[in-house]
Amino acid sequence: MNQQTDRPRQGATLFSPLDVGELRLRNRIVMAPLTRNRAGPGFVPRDLNVEYYRQRASAGLIISEATQIAPEGLGYPDTPGIYTDEQVAGWRRVTDAVHAEGGQMVLQLWHVGRISHPSLQPHQQLPVAPSAIKPAGQAATYEGLQDFVTPRALAADELPRIRDQYREAARKARAAGFDGVEVHNANGYLLDQFLRDGPNRRTDVYGGSLENRMRFPLQVLEAVLEAWPAGRVGIRLSPSGTMNDMQDSDPKATFTAMVEALKPYGLAYIHIMEPLEADIRHGGPQIPIGYFRSFYRGILMVNGEYDGPKAQTVVASGDADLVSFGRLFLANPDLPARLRDGRPLNTPDPRTFYGGGAEGYTDYPTWGGRSADPRS
Repeated sequence: MNQQTDRPRQGATLFSPLDVGELRLRNRIVMAPLTRNRAGPGFVPRDLNVEYYRQRASAGLIISEATQIAPEGLGYPDTPGIYTDEQVAGWRRVTDAVHAEGGQMVLQLWHVGRISHPSLQPHQQLPVAPSAIKPAGQAATYEGLQDFVTPRALAADELPRIRDQYREAARKARAAGFDGVEVHNANGYLLDQFLRDGPNRRTDVYGGSLENRMRFPLQVLEAVLEAWPAGRVGIRLSPSGTMNDMQDSDPKATFTAMVEALKPYGLAYIHIMEPLEADIRHGGPQIPIGYFRSFYRGILMVNGEYDGPKAQTVVASGDADLVSFGRLFLANPDLPARLRDGRPLNTPDPRTFYGGGAEGYTDYPTWGGRSADPRS
């Protein structure tokens, strides 16, 4: 098990190497999973994606953008998949490029559940969920934003098929050359929907009590562990998250129980999202990473609008072992070097976050005498 109770935590820096399960990371700066909507036809990674990830290989670890495990898992236009041979081959080109630069990369496994739309689903079918509860908000589709629909509640005898899809996707991630996988159990997507009692109103063994609501996420994790050793598997949780109309009657109790339940698996890491400004604005609970450190001694990764100084502080305190950066890594392909040397940072351009081509994707400059901001 990867509890590491005898390892001193305080006093580390962002640039200290770290053993994370079976992975040896050269620094503690992680590229967070970032949906960019730039996969090619067939949801296959293409040349543009290869270059994007290659540029950011100096991260201690890259977590890929969320990647759907099956056609039914799709929730947004042009996000990559990991269920066809063509997708595996596309991702293999990405991992080969990252490895050639000395980097390491894991694939985030994703099923969006109710956060989809019939226009994105095979045969225009309804999205699936633990319960038939329509989320507030709108889906991003090829025809623009459209209201979410009421999803179809999954029957209990359908869940083994979805577990099998996670297992097969995890196996395909191995074939694609990844160094591990991260199970996406956050941000209001399918596994998070099962875990929280707002979207999960089931009355069978997958709903009601905390034990029951954790059952399917843990079964999925166990399926993934049939394809990968625990030391190469992480999981992402968003205890304070309100994204995608997520609600829970007692989130602190829910996520305390979930993290406690994860202890016996000896995972490489648990990736915790701290409350964002939007979560606080929407009444989400403020559960800091230090709370989870108080009872979990394995590797903790934190995400949540961190800059360099704040990240250094949380690592030095021992509350987190790793910090994942989203927008800063999006705009700064050489982020570790910039943080190490105290260099100015490029400014992210929100206009180019989702969809498009090279602009705002592979054209952010590294430090080297040019303007630090590509728009100036």
